[in-house]
Amino acid sequence: MAHVELSLSEVFVPTAGTSPEQGSDNVGQWSSTVSRADEPCLLIDAETRVVAVSASGCELLCLGAPRDVIGRPLLDGSLRLLDFTANRGELTEPEIDKIPPLLALSSGRLARGLLRVQGASPDAPDATVDAISTPVLTDGEVAGSLTFFSEV
Repeated sequence: MAHVELSLSEVFVPTAGTSPEQGSDNVGQWSSTVSRADEPCLLIDAETRVVAVSASGCELLCLGAPRDVIGRPLLDGSLRLLDFTANRGELTEPEIDKIPPLLALSSGRLARGLLRVQGASPDAPDATVDAISTPVLTDGEVAGSLTFFSEV
């Protein structure tokens, strides 16, 4: 016969303008979540260094293993972004500034866009990826951005 137990406890409800853990660092909290996520996602800090990336995010973006990119700048050469022209040229500096993870940092707002990611090898096909980024705030200031990816 099945046995069911019920336990009641008081629910913690944060007041407006406070976080559940006072003095907590949002980037640090999101880091552990992103690292364990099944979904392709990426967390960068305000200096565009990779703080955390999911294994599926590394696979989708052709970055290798998460341990290889954590602590490195997002655009240090590991992530190869291409334009959508037939020539498949690399993105120019003004175009790079508009990719969702960086746009969320600079604007402090939600950003969304398509990215064309070069395959891991010359024979591998490029991937078109939908990216949705949100700024991560610490003490009211943009401290990083969190991006979720979906292959199109």
